[in-house]
Amino acid sequence: MANVLPDLPYSYEALEPFISRQIMVLHHTKHHQTYVNALNAAEAAYAKASTPKERIALQAALKFNGGGHINHSLFWKNLAPAASEGKGVGGVVKDGPLKDAIIQAFGSVDHFKKEFNATTAGIQGSGWGWLVRLNPTTKRLEIATTSNQDPLLTHVPIIGVDVWEHAFYLQYLNVKADYLNAIWSVINFEEAEKRYLEAL
Repeated sequence: MANVLPDLPYSYEALEPFISRQIMVLHHTKHHQTYVNALNAAEAAYAKASTPKERIALQAALKFNGGGHINHSLFWKNLAPAASEGKGVGGVVKDGPLKDAIIQAFGSVDHFKKEFNATTAGIQGSGWGWLVRLNPTTKRLEIATTSNQDPLLTHVPIIGVDVWEHAFYLQYLNVKADYLNAIWSVINFEEAEKRYLEAL
């Protein structure tokens, strides 16, 4: 069965003023759709490949476009209209298991955001910043980054932030730090807590 572009759980303008409608339309209908189309093409070519050499030659396309599809599908659910704008639950960290885990790992929610932003801003080129559950025994949260569209294969993603320029350039230009500061107003911590609890 072919991969399909998922619908957004909100309208394209719902994340304004933190992420513009223009960015959301381009990011979802052009960039993510391109990953879906290329992944479907790579999977079709893989199914027809008759030699190990042909299958190996397709690995990079499968990883890049498959990662782009997986990461973006998670990213859209990871966002919500901002509570600060009276639109939704974005940016609200309620008392509960996720908040407790963040405080245990980072000291406070604010310190977590600062550490996440500093780590993610340090990505050279394009990539993703992640809050992940690393240690299966302690369930401790940690910050990780991946390059390009590399998906997380050994960690459980709790929050993912796209730091490719296509995610912010039309609004924030080359000031990645401003984008990272703004995105916390539309992070869906309810969805993040659901992922965290599923990972326990």
